[in-house]
Amino acid sequence: MVYKKVIDKGEKPKRLFIGGVHGHEGLTTIKALSQISDVDVKNGNLTIYNFDESHYISTLDRHYYNLDMGKKIVSIIRDLKPEMYVELHCYNSNSFERLTDTNRKEHTGVPPLIHLEKGVLIGSISPYIRTSLFDEWDVCITLEIPCKPSKESMDVYLNVMRAVATSKDKYELLDNLRVDYSDQVDTAAKYAVELYWDGYPPL
Repeated sequence: MVYKKVIDKGEKPKRLFIGGVHGHEGLTTIKALSQISDVDVKNGNLTIYNFDESHYISTLDRHYYNLDMGKKIVSIIRDLKPEMYVELHCYNSNSFERLTDTNRKEHTGVPPLIHLEKGVLIGSISPYIRTSLFDEWDVCITLEIPCKPSKESMDVYLNVMRAVATSKDKYELLDNLRVDYSDQVDTAAKYAVELYWDGYPPL
């Protein structure tokens, strides 16, 4: 069953959170997304989706966007045209080193995810949609948590989501995140710029 919620407090900025984009991740991401409430949005609007389990194929694989779920994600983004987009994922604990490997770009074509704390990772979304569905200055974040998260991990995950939900634009978001994660945010922003300009061909 698809979980959807819309919090509308104005036209701009438009925000979109999506969880459960592949595999069984939606079983974890719904635990966070269902905790986002009206009080977390001060202005603009936020649309939340969480999907049930589906066939697992990496969003870094172009073929993902030829599958029903990939097409659905693209359709939602094109329809809503969000300026702030968060794609929520979870990972098995034995994948931590691979996801944060400083040489990850050589192996997969994308930079490593950045460890904030408590196992929560942040980075950019797949370049296949970053370079074709969003403007240069839009906020496009991948947020990862262990699939069996501790309470501390979930708290960090939610805090980042709420920072996006309460920020009116990219600059306010960066300022808010830098309070606790200055070095990580600067590194993630650098990687995102590199990925955007060196991104894959559009869909």
